[in-house]
Amino acid sequence: MRSRARHTALALSAAALAAAPLAVAAAPAEASSAASLRTINVHRGAPARSFSFTAARAGEALIGFTASAPGVSWARKGAESAVVSIAVDGRHVTDLVVPSSDPTPRSLALGRVDRGRHKVTLRFAKGSAPAAGRVRLARTGVRMPAADQRVLRYAPVVVGRTGWPLGDPYQNATTDTPLIAWHETRPATTPGHEIIEYSVVWSNEDGGTDTPALMARWGRTTDIEWIYRVEVDAKGNRVEGTGEYQAPAHATLKFTGKYEADHPVLQTCTSNNNMCDVVTPDSPLRFMPDVTATRPADRTREYVMDQQPWTYRVMAQEMVREGKIENPSDPATTAVGDQRTYLYVEFAKTTGAATGTGSVPGVALGVRLKSDPSRLYRSDHDQPTWSIDRDGPVATTVELPAGTKSSDIASVEAVRRPTGIGDDGAPATVTSVNRGFFLDASYLPQPSFLAWKGSATLTPQAPSAVLWRP
Repeated sequence: MRSRARHTALALSAAALAAAPLAVAAAPAEASSAASLRTINVHRGAPARSFSFTAARAGEALIGFTASAPGVSWARKGAESAVVSIAVDGRHVTDLVVPSSDPTPRSLALGRVDRGRHKVTLRFAKGSAPAAGRVRLARTGVRMPAADQRVLRYAPVVVGRTGWPLGDPYQNATTDTPLIAWHETRPATTPGHEIIEYSVVWSNEDGGTDTPALMARWGRTTDIEWIYRVEVDAKGNRVEGTGEYQAPAHATLKFTGKYEADHPVLQTCTSNNNMCDVVTPDSPLRFMPDVTATRPADRTREYVMDQQPWTYRVMAQEMVREGKIENPSDPATTAVGDQRTYLYVEFAKTTGAATGTGSVPGVALGVRLKSDPSRLYRSDHDQPTWSIDRDGPVATTVELPAGTKSSDIASVEAVRRPTGIGDDGAPATVTSVNRGFFLDASYLPQPSFLAWKGSATLTPQAPSAVLWRP
């Protein structure tokens, strides 16, 4: 995960994001007249299924559908997913990993197409779990959104991981699969130019930050990474030599790889989903997620997950299948318990100037229950490095006893905690709580019941404050 300095360097101004209003990834119901909506069933061992669409103009196309695979569950070994290979005019453009038997809205990019008639071919692909035999794609259609052409034009192609851990070329069909993507923009140094940055939410990271720290410091066990950014001029054309990508060890490197039209081709090449611009030949899986979604400037990156609730279910199911969940759950330990026992909170904070030497302060959230108000359940489990020292909107989770409901909560508090040796004395101010929810029995977010705005300044002399009471 990124350091505080890296997050600061990538922070987007409110003015920059105000120019890029929220565009949630299109559900299949938004598929346009480029192709009438239809239901397509793709079977293991059966011939591929095809349909045609007509593009009224040249440009970037999206395909949308509601996908389900009977017998599939991301929570069960041997039943993880079904994979559908998608080709346009005989050219393999993207794969769809279907991790559930429950119908789920999905949207993928098809890349640039010329004006005229085109053929989409869908094939049940290798890498599908043994339990998978069919994929149902309901409300399937192709659209070419005029408002999003510039953003789609430069979106990266992500080739699947083939190396670590076992050299399995289909490993993204069972672990660390890309779920959704989005973009953000900000002004470039040159007037009239802008930077477009693309990010991906992965179901988990097999390496990098350990699972308990992910829950405490990031409020989820998915992995969220920016993967590519590029500068475009006032006419919307790519400025040569400005492409950058997030390389192994979170380094930022110039992109020197190959393009498909204006799409850079990258490959997931580390256990924590960093990129390489040299691609393994004949890699079988490739992904072109829909990147048209973005987020408000005052919300966390986890906001894009909140808009696609099914991502929380896949996140939790991967933890169960990989044996990363403590059983029975115990909030007194630092191990990750059943993720349905956690309160998922997003809040905003700032850190003031240091008044001495020592470590910077982080902020943890604490919850008291009506049944035992003397006990404080902390998001950082009292681990100094698990409090949150980065500023802006941030997300965390608080583990609570199994069965806890919103009506059981007596208060939510903010706690200042130095992250290392010593204390530099800087105040930390919490200014809002944007949402708080539990996952339901199916691992889907319940409606948020928690919201607060104000100013609670935490100091060494007054290190805690109550933010919310019912």
